[in-house]
Formats: sequence, C-alpha cells, structure tokens
Amino acid sequence: MEGNAGKLAPPRSPAVLRIIVVFAMIAGCQSQRAAIQHTYKVVPPRFDSQQDSVAEHPPGHKPTADSPIRLAVFQDDVGADDAGMHTKPESTAGALPADENVPAQPLPITDDSLATLEAAAILSNPKLIGMQQQVNAAWAKTHYVDKLPDPSIGANVFGQPIETAAGSQRANLSIMQMVPWLDRLESQQRQACFEAMAMQQMLNAERLKVTADVRTNYFRLYVLHRQLDTVQGNQELLRILIDVASARVANNQATQSDVLLGTLEFSRLEEDRLSLEQQVASTTAELNRLLNRPADTPLTAPRELQVVRPDWSHEILRQTALQHQPMIAAATLTTSATRWGVEVAELKRRPDFSLSASWYVIDNNRPASAIVGVGNDAWSLGATMTVPVGREKYDAIRDEARWKHAASHADAQDVIREFDARLLDLLQQAQAAAETAVLYRDTIIPQAEQTLRADQAALAEGTVEFDRVIQNVRKLLTLEFGYHRTIGNLAIANARIRQAVGADLTGELLATDTVAERSTPSHADAADGTD
Repeated sequence: MEGNAGKLAPPRSPAVLRIIVVFAMIAGCQSQRAAIQHTYKVVPPRFDSQQDSVAEHPPGHKPTADSPIRLAVFQDDVGADDAGMHTKPESTAGALPADENVPAQPLPITDDSLATLEAAAILSNPKLIGMQQQVNAAWAKTHYVDKLPDPSIGANVFGQPIETAAGSQRANLSIMQMVPWLDRLESQQRQACFEAMAMQQMLNAERLKVTADVRTNYFRLYVLHRQLDTVQGNQELLRILIDVASARVANNQATQSDVLLGTLEFSRLEEDRLSLEQQVASTTAELNRLLNRPADTPLTAPRELQVVRPDWSHEILRQTALQHQPMIAAATLTTSATRWGVEVAELKRRPDFSLSASWYVIDNNRPASAIVGVGNDAWSLGATMTVPVGREKYDAIRDEARWKHAASHADAQDVIREFDARLLDLLQQAQAAAETAVLYRDTIIPQAEQTLRADQAALAEGTVEFDRVIQNVRKLLTLEFGYHRTIGNLAIANARIRQAVGADLTGELLATDTVAERSTPSHADAADGTD
C-alpha cells in the first residue's frame, strides 16, 4: 500500500471499498423505490367523465379502457379503509394553451334544446374550467412530491492558499445530495394522489350542479312563458267582457261600474304581465351566465315540458347516491388521503441523510517527498444524518394528523347523512308536486272553467252580476298559474334529485300539455257564448 495520502489506493484498499459500499447503498435504495413503484400501475386520469365514481371501482377491480375513471388498485397494510385506488397521471406539460390568460370563450349554440344547453354549459362554464385547471395542478403535484431534492454543488476559492505538506490548497469543489426517508416520500405521493382524486370528484359534483342549474332555469323559463300565455289569454277574454259590459251600459242594462271593474282587472293582468316579463329577463340572464354568454343573448323558451313521475323509493335513491354521488366519493377519498397523512406524520420521526463528496485542488509547489504525494489533489466522502429530537414535537405532528383523519371520517358521515335527508325532502316535494299537478289538471281547473262558462251564459241572460264573472276569471287565472308553477316545481325537484344521486333516473312521463291545450279554446268558447 502506497504511503502517499493524495494518491488513489489499489482496488482493494479500504477507501475504495467505502466508496463502493456508499454507491451500492444509494443504488439499492433507488432500485427498491423502483420495485415499489412497479407494484402498482400508473395510469392517467380521464377528465371527460361526468359521473366518475369510486364506488364503481372496489378493491380488486381491474380498470378497463371504458371505465369512467381509470384507477389502479393498490393493496397495502396501512389500514382497511385505505385498501383502494392509487392513480398517478402522465405529465401534463404542454397541456395549457399558448396564452394562459385568454378567458374561456362561449361555444356556438345551434339550438336552444335542453341537451344542447347542458353540453354547452359543461364545456364553457368558467367555474368548471377553473376547477379543471385546479385538478390538473393537483395531478401535476403527484409528479414531484415523491422525488429526491435537487443536489447541491459548491465551490470555495481561497484568497490566501492553505499551505500543506503536499502543496498549497487553492480551492475545493463539493457536491451534496439529501436523501429523505424514502417511505415518507412514497406516502406523500400516495396522499397527493388521493387528494387529486378527491378534487376530481369535486369537479364532477360541480358539473352536476351546473347541469341542475341549467335545467332549473330552463324549467323556470317554461313556467314563466306559460304563465305569460295565460295572462294574455285572460286579457283577450277581459277585452270581450269589457265590450259586452259597455254594450249593456249603452242599453241601460248595466252600470258604468261594470266597465270600470273590468278595466281594473285588465290593469291587474297588465301588472302581472310586466312582472312576468321581468322574471323572464332575469332567468334568461342567469341561464346565459351559466353558458358563459352575454346576459342579453336571446334565448328561445321551451314550448313543451316532459317531466317524470317520481315513482322512486327513498331506499333506491339512497343506494344510487352511495354509488354515484361525487361528493360522497370525494369525502371517502379525502379520508384515505388523511390516513396517508397519518403515515407521513409517523415517518417524520425517521432521520434524513445527506451524502457529500469533495475535491481539493493542490498546487505542485513543493519538492518531491517520499512521505506525501506532493501536488496530488485530495478528495473526501461524507455523510450526515438528522437527529429527530424533541419527542413532544413529533407526537404533536402525529396527533395533528390523527385528528384530521378523525375529522375526515366525521365529515364523510355528515355528507352521507346530508344527502340522505336531502333526497327524502326532494322526493317528498316531487311526489307532492306530481299529485297536485294531476289534481289541477283533472279536477280543479276543469271545474273552474265550467263555472266560468256557466256564469258567462248567465251574464248574457242577465241572471249573474258582472263582478262575479270577473272573480271567476281571476280564480281561473290563479289556478292556471298554480298548475304551471306546480309542473315547474316537479321538474326542478326531479333535476335536484338527479344532482343529489349523481345519475339520471328513468320513469313514467307525466303528461303536462292537457291544460295548455284546453285553456285557450275554453276562453274563446266562453267569449263566443258571451257575445
């Protein structure tokens, strides 16, 4: 063995063996991480599904290309509630537009059908676009949270060289790599994946909300326009009645008060018409906001409305919501994320390591020596380790993570109970609205129309006072308003039920156009009878 300290020793020297051992340890750690990464399949998430559900992918499920959300299964021994999905998408680099500050542009809409408006809102609603970018950011986080920190490279140049027996030391170069506890990095990556999946489900829930809001405003437009049609039909009837009253006054068969009463009622209907037109403008503006269009963009109101009779049971709705409601899935995924947060907190007790290597530049300004290698550059290897002291600090970090995990369990239970109660309330509203609509259509409004016809015929014979006919007109108008409002409430309740369960529900259609077709001819017939 050579005695020169600056020369490299033979291959079997202790220094070379130490170098080999250090790099073998680093390579072993990296290969172990590669083996861990290989135990689960990394697949990109799909952002184009509106009904992604964790319940559709139970533990052990093998995702396919047609799955609403492609999740890979990762079984672990952390806890029973964490045996589930682990997803890591491919890189999203280059996914953003060239100009990230360009606002979302509204899509051209070829028609004003409900299906077209829903599709346009899903693609162009600014809030959905913003949430989609947040989801992309959450998935991007999963690509770096488990990576090693960047290495550090340093250099020192001595203004006054350090004189040694081997020569003057002019400078030294160093490189250092920090190696955190690898299991902690892995746990952080899994936690980030569950958080990203939870955000994806929150996006799906917002899509359901936007769709329900579009449907709600669309149904309100239908109701308002039907009420406007009813007001205009009653105004036409009142014009005829006012003409009849004027003719009776001219023949001394009635007093001027009948004409004034009819004119007052006509003015009330005009007030109702103006109020309805204002509500139409407000509803149209809100619908255009959801579509990311100017508020004054014209919108064709629907002429007919098909609503489903709510013949579902509360138990069916509850089970459907447990399988398809994104908010429930998000709460479950958040619970899994906080469980991995507990694991991260536990692993913070483990020390972090730093490996370093240095190279010392030596000048050859000394006479040759048999003891030291004059002018030979020196080098060194180093390793440091953090010492986690302060047991109370790490106990507090662990307790914080555990309390957050317990809180997430409580939040998940609260979400389930909230949707359970909401579904029962909406189902009762829908069933009551359906029964009331049938009652209006088949019993109340036909009887009111018959009463109005009979009183109009009696008015022509002079056996009924004019104010009684006006009261019947007002009652019929109120009943028709109530009928259309009930139909709208039923359609809105069905839309909110769909939002709550996270899936479209099928059922028997409830006919709604009977009254609308019968009301206008009845007014015309009644007017002819009055003449």
